[in-house]
Amino acid sequence: MFVSRPSIRQVSFFIVLACLAVPLYAWAAGWSLTLSDPADDDDGPGGYKYPTDPVYKPKSFDLRKVEMTERGDDIEFRVTLGATIEDPWNSKEWDGNGFSLQFVQIYIDMDHQKGKGFVEPLPGLGAARFADDEAWDKVVLLSPQGKSRLSAELRAKAGAMKGAAVIPKSTRASGKTIVAVVKKSDLGGAPAAGWGFQVVVQSNEGYPDKGDILTRRVNEITGAHRFGGGNDGECDPHILDILAGSAKGDKSEIAEQHKALAYTCGSKVAHLPMIYPTP
Repeated sequence: MFVSRPSIRQVSFFIVLACLAVPLYAWAAGWSLTLSDPADDDDGPGGYKYPTDPVYKPKSFDLRKVEMTERGDDIEFRVTLGATIEDPWNSKEWDGNGFSLQFVQIYIDMDHQKGKGFVEPLPGLGAARFADDEAWDKVVLLSPQGKSRLSAELRAKAGAMKGAAVIPKSTRASGKTIVAVVKKSDLGGAPAAGWGFQVVVQSNEGYPDKGDILTRRVNEITGAHRFGGGNDGECDPHILDILAGSAKGDKSEIAEQHKALAYTCGSKVAHLPMIYPTP
């Protein structure tokens, strides 16, 4: 039987279809990704101060790096800070995860498209937002609070964002690092090239203000358990550190963080930039 060969035009057409059917590039199976942040920028937009109680050790909210690793059906997230992570309030007594002070949120943009996802962060972070084309689709919660408390907070306060919040299978502290394991299926699959990430470090609060999800706010005046240097109104971000710039850990990125988180009451809110790494 005679079979004709496809023309050059037909071959080109099929190649284009194949390219449209799969990502142009993707991380290989068993991938890992590390994003770094400079030291000594755990002061939000610049000028935020730690509470005076000695449990708030220097650099204990200073983001240094986040590592993501594919492990079978799971993704392991490791967030390293500038000081050993401690448990001064004995979290095991309240079904916690072995640390007390830090609450880290990892925001993920899966499509880099305007009009999809959320531009406001979870309630509690204060006056901050993402760009329209950097809206987040998932957020992974690395919290001292146990699963039942987190679930209750999300049901009561997250609204439409509730379904986009991911509570890890497990969360623990190890040295200076918070380790969380998340099911791939809870993220909608393994992270792929083109995804964006932002890591927000704030302070855990077991008795938050109404409407806030476990956030210890930044106030104007520093106190024993109050961060200072902010505003007592509703116009400042309750954020101590984020990934900034290229997420390579360069000291020049401190100025970029301060600029991103800068705010002016009544006219300007903080900006949370997504980081889009390449393989």
